[in-house]
Amino acid sequence: MSAAPDPAFEPVTGRYLNLHLLGRPHRLYVEESGRGIPLLCLHTAGSDSRQYRAVQNDAAILERFRVIAFDLPWHGKSSPPAQWHTQEYRLTSADYVEIVRTVAAALRLERPVVMGCSIGGRIVLHLALDHAREFRALIGLQSGAHVDPYYDLQWLHRPDVHGGEVCAGIVSGLIGPGAPEAHRWETLWHYMQGGPGVFKGDLYFYKIDGDIRDRVAAIDTRACPLYLLTGEYDYSCNPEDTRDLERRIAGAKAVIMPGIGHFPMSEDPEGFLRHLRPVLDAIRAGGDGTA
Repeated sequence: MSAAPDPAFEPVTGRYLNLHLLGRPHRLYVEESGRGIPLLCLHTAGSDSRQYRAVQNDAAILERFRVIAFDLPWHGKSSPPAQWHTQEYRLTSADYVEIVRTVAAALRLERPVVMGCSIGGRIVLHLALDHAREFRALIGLQSGAHVDPYYDLQWLHRPDVHGGEVCAGIVSGLIGPGAPEAHRWETLWHYMQGGPGVFKGDLYFYKIDGDIRDRVAAIDTRACPLYLLTGEYDYSCNPEDTRDLERRIAGAKAVIMPGIGHFPMSEDPEGFLRHLRPVLDAIRAGGDGTA
C-alpha cells in the first residue's frame, strides 16, 4: 500500500476578530498571508473574501506584502449581529467607510494599501476623498463613481425564487468570456451561498447611497496614490466609467485589462495578477509607475 501524499496546506491563516462595529458587537472572519506592507482586500457585493485566494497565494506578492482579506458583516463566515432577523440589511457609504477604518485600526495596520472590487472599488474612492492620508495607496478594481440601475433589485430577495441562484444568474453575464471554467463557476458559487437579502442590501450602496460622481474631482492623489484596474468586459463598471475617473482625478492611473470581466481576482486570477504585480511594485518603490 503506497503512502498517501502529504497534505498541501496553503499559506493562508484564518481567524475571527471580535470588535464593535456601528455600535454593536461583531464577529468578523479575517484571512491573511505574507509579510511586509499591509494590503487590505475588499470583496464584491454579495460575495466574500474567498475571491482573493490567488492574491493570498502568490509567492512573489507574499514576500513583500501582508495580504489581508475579511468578510464584511453578514457575508461569508462573518455572522450578522444579534437581532439581525428584526431588520433589513442595507449597506451605506458611512457604514462601509467606518467598517474599513475600524478593521484597519483593530488590526493595527499602519497606512495600509486598500484594494477593493466593485462596491470595494467604489468605497476606495470615498476613502481617497475623505481619509487619503490614512493609506499608503488605494487600488480600485472595477471602480466607477456611479452606476445606473439596469435590473429590478426586488428579484434578489423574494420568497418565490431561489435567492442564491438568482444572484449568481444576475452576475454571470459580468464574467469575461475567456475566464477559465473552474474559476467562473467558483466565482458564481460564492454568490449562490450568500445570505437572504445581502446582495440586495449591498447594492443599495452601489446603486444609490454611494453615488460619488459629483465629488471625485476633489480627490488629491498627492496625499495618496490611486490606481484603477478595470476589466474590459463589464457593463456594470465599463472601461469608459474608469477612464472618466482618470480624466477627472488628477494623478489617477488607470489600466484596462483585456478580456477580463467584473471579478478579475477570482474569474481570471493569473490574468489579473499580471496587471496587479507592477502596481504593487510601484507602490513598494514609492513611485508612480503603471501596470
